[in-house]
Amino acid sequence: MTMWGPMAQPEYQVFEIENFKLQKGMTLPRARLAYTTYGTLADDRSNVILYPTPYGAQHTDLEWLIGPGRVLDPTDWFIVIPNMFGNGLSSSPSNHDAPFGPDRYPLFTHWDNVHAQKKLLEDVFGIERLALIYGWSMGAQQALHWGAIFPQMVERICAICGSARTSIHNKVFLDGVRSTLTGDPSWRGTHFDGHPVRGLRAMGRVYAGWAMSQTFYRERLYEVAGFSSLEDFIVRSWEANFLRRNAHDLLASLDTWMASDISDNEIYGGDIAKALGSITARSIIMPSRTDLYFTPEDSALETAMMPNAELRQIDSNWGHRAGNPVFNPADEAVLRGAVEDLLSQ
Repeated sequence: MTMWGPMAQPEYQVFEIENFKLQKGMTLPRARLAYTTYGTLADDRSNVILYPTPYGAQHTDLEWLIGPGRVLDPTDWFIVIPNMFGNGLSSSPSNHDAPFGPDRYPLFTHWDNVHAQKKLLEDVFGIERLALIYGWSMGAQQALHWGAIFPQMVERICAICGSARTSIHNKVFLDGVRSTLTGDPSWRGTHFDGHPVRGLRAMGRVYAGWAMSQTFYRERLYEVAGFSSLEDFIVRSWEANFLRRNAHDLLASLDTWMASDISDNEIYGGDIAKALGSITARSIIMPSRTDLYFTPEDSALETAMMPNAELRQIDSNWGHRAGNPVFNPADEAVLRGAVEDLLSQ
């Protein structure tokens, strides 16, 4: 049992892009974008929902909320999950061809992610407009990048527990996670020379303290999720989540998260107010009241600069995980209601 969802690996497809130029100056001779779809594409291609992946997750971890009566319903909507660069399925340190590899990999940015996703949608499906982009955490970052970079293509955004630009406090958290992981004895300064079990277990324990709220632990809500003790929760959820991943991929994704900024590009030149003001999509921005690193205060500041956005706080004690409520039907209902509100207009 994990805090993500199902872990069985279904079929997925890979879209390849030759000579893909990355934002920060490198070129991938053959970029790979792994993706999967749910539902049926309408003849007029008007029913598309894009659902990008968050940190440390692959599409299998997200599909629990796809289904009739769930947050995203494939009965009427065509849902596309593109795996983020660096997550182990799309181009990542663990699967790069030479000259790249675990000890030398480029910085992937969300600019790169959304441009590759746009090419996938256009070349494979002929999709020119998205009914909705739904994203949690780093998925929400990608959703907001889409809204700023390609505003003409995005009708609606549901951004949950994320940000338009990684905050200074969030960077402190990320640097702590990186330092914990690279403290493993197998770290050689540029790469690991083995699977860093000690570092990954420590990373999981650090993450558990940030991702869940103080009230979550005080009220022992991990027992509601089916764990028999605090240690059971930490070991089987948090340690297990990171132990299954390649550590170099986790570092690459941390770099992407650290660099996330919808204004850091040639369009906006670092002007975050201008970038947020350019997002014309009808948007609901959904921070969790108890999220410790994507805070409601940060979300309120960003939402105020968006012309067509509503701030809708999730009143939850599940911290950052209120945005991925595998074991919390009440929070899932809040997310489902937001999507229903967006898609009904």
